[in-house]
Amino acid sequence: MATINLGAIKFNWKGAYAGGTAYAVDDVVSSGGSSYVCILASTGNAVSNATYWEQMSSAGTNGTDGTDVGTTLTTQGDILYRDGSGLQRLAKGTAGQVLQMNSGATAPEYGTVSSDFVKIYSNEITSGNPSAIDIQNCFSATYNIYKLYFMLTLGSANYFEVGFKNSGGSYVGGTYYSKASQIYGNQTTTTAGTFAQNDTDGFSLANTWNSSSPNHADLCEMTIYDPFGSANRTQVQWVYTINQDTNGVMGRANGFGRCSAVASAVSLCIKGNGGDIENSGQAAYASYVALYGMKN
Repeated sequence: MATINLGAIKFNWKGAYAGGTAYAVDDVVSSGGSSYVCILASTGNAVSNATYWEQMSSAGTNGTDGTDVGTTLTTQGDILYRDGSGLQRLAKGTAGQVLQMNSGATAPEYGTVSSDFVKIYSNEITSGNPSAIDIQNCFSATYNIYKLYFMLTLGSANYFEVGFKNSGGSYVGGTYYSKASQIYGNQTTTTAGTFAQNDTDGFSLANTWNSSSPNHADLCEMTIYDPFGSANRTQVQWVYTINQDTNGVMGRANGFGRCSAVASAVSLCIKGNGGDIENSGQAAYASYVALYGMKN
C-alpha cells in the first residue's frame, strides 16, 4: 500500500525565530511580537520571506502610536484619551483642578473652577475664644459684590461689628456710619424703632436692645459693595437677628451703612463691641462664618 505523508497534525510551537534552526511545515515561531507558520521547510529564511512563512497573528502597535498604554501612561493619575491621530496621554492636574473640555471642544484638559458665585472663606470656630475673626486678603478686583453670613455668639452682653482693613492690617480710616430699623421684644411683646450709630472700626449691626445678656445667637447676612475699589466709599446692607436664651429677647435689625473713607480694603474683621466670641463647644449654637464673592 502506498504511504501518504499527512505532515504535522497540529502546529508545532518553536518559540522565537532563529536563523540557524531548520523549520518544517506547520512549525510556528514568534518574531517582533507577531507569530508565523512555516509553509515550506527551510533554514535561514527570515519570517519576512513569504515563500517560507505565513503570518498567523500581528503585534499591536507600540507606545509611539499610543496603543501600548503601559508606555503611554507614565505617571500616577494620568488618563488616556484619543485625539485626531490616536491615543494620547493627559497628565494629571493639580490639586483643586477639574477635568473639562478645551476651548475648541476637541480634547479634555484640567482647569480651575470658575464661577460667578464662589465661596472665598468658611470657618467654624471650634476652640479658643477669639476677640475677633479676621478674614485676611479676602477682597480683590475679581469680585465687586460680597455676601457675608455668620452665626456667632458673644460671651458678654454686646453686639457685633463688621469692619474692613487695608493691606497693612489697620482699619480703613474714616467713620463707619450705620442706620437701621429694628423690631424687638420678648416672646410676647413687640417694640419697633430705629437707630443711627457711628464708629471708627466697623458698622454697628444693632443697638443696645440686644446687649442685655450674653450667650445669645446672632445671625447676620450682609451684602458688601466693592470694598476693594479704592475710588469708592464701601457700602453695605444687612439683616441681623438675635435670639437670647436667658431672657427670651428676640430682635431683628434691617440696616445699611457707609464708610466715609475712600480707600481700598483687602480684609474683613468681625468682632463684638465688647467681649470675646465663643466657640461651638462653649456656645449653645455653632459659631460659623462664610464669605462669598459675586462677579458682575
